[in-house]
Amino acid sequence: MSQQQWSWDKAEEYLLSRELFGMSFDLNRMKAVAEALGRPQDQFDTIHLVGTNGKSSTTRMAAAILEAHGVASGLYCSPHLTTFAERISIAGTVIEPAAFGAAVMRAAQAAQIADLKTSSGPITQFEALTVAAYDEFSLRGVEVAVVEAGLGGRLDATNILGPGIVGLTSIGLEHTALLGTSIAQIASEKLAVVKDGGTLVVRQDLDPDVMAEAQRVVCERDATIVVVDDLWQGQLAATGAYQRGNFTLAVACCEAYLGELDSQLVAEVASKVTIPGRFEIFGHAPLRVLDGAHNPAAIEVTLGSFDGDIEIVAVVSLLEDKDALAMLELLLNRCSTVILTSNSNPRAVDAASLGELAAQVGAGLSAVIVESDPIKALESATVLAGPERAVLVTGSLSLVADLSAQPLQPRRISKF
Repeated sequence: MSQQQWSWDKAEEYLLSRELFGMSFDLNRMKAVAEALGRPQDQFDTIHLVGTNGKSSTTRMAAAILEAHGVASGLYCSPHLTTFAERISIAGTVIEPAAFGAAVMRAAQAAQIADLKTSSGPITQFEALTVAAYDEFSLRGVEVAVVEAGLGGRLDATNILGPGIVGLTSIGLEHTALLGTSIAQIASEKLAVVKDGGTLVVRQDLDPDVMAEAQRVVCERDATIVVVDDLWQGQLAATGAYQRGNFTLAVACCEAYLGELDSQLVAEVASKVTIPGRFEIFGHAPLRVLDGAHNPAAIEVTLGSFDGDIEIVAVVSLLEDKDALAMLELLLNRCSTVILTSNSNPRAVDAASLGELAAQVGAGLSAVIVESDPIKALESATVLAGPERAVLVTGSLSLVADLSAQPLQPRRISKF
């Protein structure tokens, strides 16, 4: 591999050449690549966020709180909207294109070395990004990295970290073929990131089965559990009713790491931090909202974030591995019109197939329109909504990425 430093484009090209997921049933590949880089994950403290929904918002909020308190922080989250580089931030800023290219190049070179030592197969896209982030954090002298887990927890590429703070957002039925068919089983997989002597932070409103699993895990691993009873009160810049719970967890995780926080600094962060693609308002008259909700629980709380009985015209696209029937049922029973479309992700369900699924569910309260072009779908939704209704773009972050730059030029996205 050439020693010439990679550009941002070269790094993106390399990542797009990697498989999204790999058939590795352990963390040996990640450990070998990290070993080739000198175990960068040992050079900083961590707040590790796991759960079904709310991880990205909570990681961004926690990193901002730490930075406000003078802590040199790093942020690793996923997925992204436009470029892979968005997943890695230091001191509240996405790393520079040159730094991103260099970090991915180092990860790729380490993967070549690791390939000689393990038979687990080539490094995946998510593994390369994860180890690149850890290495960049180490080189930049990050004190604490706030890390969002990807799929699951136990075998997730992020789970080569040492003992630290773990925050659990929520648990819902997702990826059941890989994580388990019950809430308790999925919780067990995600909570496997809690290490001996670590700290687990949860909210009191967890499902009782999840709370029981959390208590079991901390007892087995001689860990500490912090249970947050009350929601944080104060002004939030992040829109969406669900964000108050996420901010509450972010504050509690930072308190578990730093001790008592400066309430004024926390309030300042709350009044400023916003989360792209999560109940993101991108227009008025009609109100236009982008929300990357991609499972039934997320769709439900997104719909619940609209005021009162406002009529919603939804533009919806889904990926093939999601619970489409359940999400469509929720949307069809709340929205006045649902416009089914597609997006630029290779795993997107085509609009006609979504129309067939909607017919299986039944139209509920909604008129159903099939429009394969997402830009035209958004244009139609805006006209149908008029000034008094709301437009919701939802079902996939890929659709959000395609439409968040509107008016009317789709954004280039990488597959995720």
